[in-house]
Amino acid sequence: MKLLEKLCVTPGVPGREERVAKLIQSESKGLFDKFYTDTMGSLIAYRKARPLSKSKKKSGKASGSSGAPVKIMLSCHMDQIGFLVRHIDDKGFLRVNAVGGFDTRNLFARLVTVCTKRGDLPGVMNPGGKPIHIASPEDRKKVPEIEELIVDMGLPGDEVKKLVQIGDMVVIKAPFTQVGNSIVSQCLDNRIACWLAIRSIEKLKHHDCDIYVAFTVQEEVGCRGAGPAAAQIKPDIAITLDTTLCCDTPGVPSDMAITQQGKGAGLMVMDSGSITDVKLLEEFEAVAKKKKINTQRTILPRGGTDSLAIQRKGEGYRVMTLVCGTRYIHSVTETIHKDDLFACRDLLTAYLAQA
Repeated sequence: MKLLEKLCVTPGVPGREERVAKLIQSESKGLFDKFYTDTMGSLIAYRKARPLSKSKKKSGKASGSSGAPVKIMLSCHMDQIGFLVRHIDDKGFLRVNAVGGFDTRNLFARLVTVCTKRGDLPGVMNPGGKPIHIASPEDRKKVPEIEELIVDMGLPGDEVKKLVQIGDMVVIKAPFTQVGNSIVSQCLDNRIACWLAIRSIEKLKHHDCDIYVAFTVQEEVGCRGAGPAAAQIKPDIAITLDTTLCCDTPGVPSDMAITQQGKGAGLMVMDSGSITDVKLLEEFEAVAKKKKINTQRTILPRGGTDSLAIQRKGEGYRVMTLVCGTRYIHSVTETIHKDDLFACRDLLTAYLAQA
């Protein structure tokens, strides 16, 4: 879990993913044959086929275009929901613009990190307005909007203006921890996918396919990085790795749970932006059955993944979305059961080994 912790505490909001990319490249030494960064900023890691024998393909296996090895793209977005500084007042209070979807009920009284060119600085995020002692009953019921939140850095205004500039990244500061059989952190969405790609490739000894892992940018603001990455790679098969809702908690009807915690890897049948290739879905299920890995089919009525951008790019690509059910998603306490995490890792490794 040390690698996952490093990934989760490294700031990287949409458009500011450089630190995460640097960490991934450092932690992936020896796993890939080549790295490059595309125009959008996505980190592409290439690993050529490593067949068990000298034969190009095992008997019965279909090859990719022109008889070359099948080309598989893994898409793992690096960005997390967060903020960019949009205003600094004369007293040194910051106003922020959200990059990604927040439920503001989870943003009260939070420690944050303001990432500047001169270093990372601490701050406190609170809504502006009256504290509870002097607030009216109506004030207490109100859920403030993002534009009403302030960041207090505990410094004079002129000093803040010397340190911070418009567009600096702000992320919530929250610990990575383990609770029972689960891991808890503030950006498992989607550092889980980055972890899955690295750990599955580590476990992969031989494979007949060429593998391209696209650690993509700006997914949380409209899946912007995955499409250009797919256009460059032109995969035969694209597998998006991501989190999804796990609403098996009190207050949510059972038919809206999406996934069940501890029931295994999630195989996304469809979400609001993409529909999984049914043959790929069945291939994943066959591999899971053979390897005795627990899986659960899932449909997400609202929300999407990088698959929506990949599937529609160019002439279109076959996509499969492998997801890890996450309780309290898009909050500072995103929670994933270890059994589900390891099921995703083992299934991905097994699929790539036979692809």
